[in-house]
Amino acid sequence: MADEAAEAKQSSVGGFFARLAAGRMLLTGLAGILALLVLTEAVTLTSAALIFFSVLLMLGALPLGVASPADRPSIRRLAQRAPPSVWPETSLKRMADALPEPCIILDRRGYVRYQNRLAEKAFPIRPGDPLTFRLRAPDLVAAYERVAAGGPAERLEFGERVPTERWYDAWFASVEAREGEGRGGFVILLFSDKTEQRRSEKIRVDFVANASHELRTPLASLAGFIETLQGPARDDAAARQRFLSIMHEQATRMSRLIDDLLSLSRIEMKAHMRPEAPVDLVPLLSGVVAAMEPLAREQQVEIESTLPDGQVMVAGDRDELVQVFQNLVENACKYGRSGGRVLVEMAPPGSEEGPRVMVRDFGPGIAAEHLPRLTERFYRASEGGASTRGTGLGLAIVKHILNRHRARLVIESQPGAGAAFSVEFPAPRRAPDSDKTPKAEK
Repeated sequence: MADEAAEAKQSSVGGFFARLAAGRMLLTGLAGILALLVLTEAVTLTSAALIFFSVLLMLGALPLGVASPADRPSIRRLAQRAPPSVWPETSLKRMADALPEPCIILDRRGYVRYQNRLAEKAFPIRPGDPLTFRLRAPDLVAAYERVAAGGPAERLEFGERVPTERWYDAWFASVEAREGEGRGGFVILLFSDKTEQRRSEKIRVDFVANASHELRTPLASLAGFIETLQGPARDDAAARQRFLSIMHEQATRMSRLIDDLLSLSRIEMKAHMRPEAPVDLVPLLSGVVAAMEPLAREQQVEIESTLPDGQVMVAGDRDELVQVFQNLVENACKYGRSGGRVLVEMAPPGSEEGPRVMVRDFGPGIAAEHLPRLTERFYRASEGGASTRGTGLGLAIVKHILNRHRARLVIESQPGAGAAFSVEFPAPRRAPDSDKTPKAEK
């Protein structure tokens, strides 16, 4: 310690005289000016001496542009004692940019020091701003404080309501500086968007709840009738016949529900695969009308069709399109039977639009508040009677099939004026004009 102090003292003295030597030209000029002022009696000799020695001391104390060799060890020691940087090094930034999720780098005081592009898009916040300017969830802030204080990595889930409801998994981890780098540690904040997963989970839960409810009713009915047949109505032939008829209806209803659930599941599995097979809509619709005639007679409804002559081709899956139009015609016959007729008509494709098929009934119509929700699973605008009550999945199946075909379902209705369900197919793809293709000369 004594040797180090002596070395420091010697270096300090040597540095003082080195500075004076480097400023000798300035001192020489100043001495000449002061001597001239004394000779002309502008200043006294004492004042001139005070000025000269004051400048001499100032020159020895201030650092020069080029440090002397004696000063260089001191400068190196000062550099080693400089406070750590609050900005992450380039390698840490590149790591954040390479991540497939939003990433924010925070310092130990909670200020944002860097964020990758995904984070800029999801959480608009500028480097230098506190994290709480944008993310104020108490659990999130508390987790950061624990990790920044030296705790282990933490993961938590949090949600945001504005501007839209979104859910994220947040993961905090501490990144310590390597020894000798002269940089402070940081806290890495990673996000994983779980919004779609949460929505899918909610849809699944709602779907299971609705399906369980739909199956519970006919099962309870069947169990009640079986219990009655085994007890009080055991020897009542008339009651047995009536109960068996009702049980058959309930079993048929459960069978339709299961078939619709399986059908919807199969369609959703193929939702990303657009069908490409050519289908002629004219004979397809004629077949649907013929197949629905027994149901129409049962409901005392007449089906009228207006179809163009010739072919109207679309790219699609024939069986799925038959299912679409059978569902629409069946609904029109059941729920619009008070109008006495159902109209099926098709407009051929135009130059900029595809064919359009409309199924219209003239029944009581549908209130406006029900229209946006008609294609939801198990949604019914009206419960109706036992003869008209369906599974609540028909229009959901229609919507999913049409989405797969890149077609659109348009529903128009007013109370007392019937309802019109229109299927609008996309415009046909144009084939290259062979007439404009240059031909090789023979």
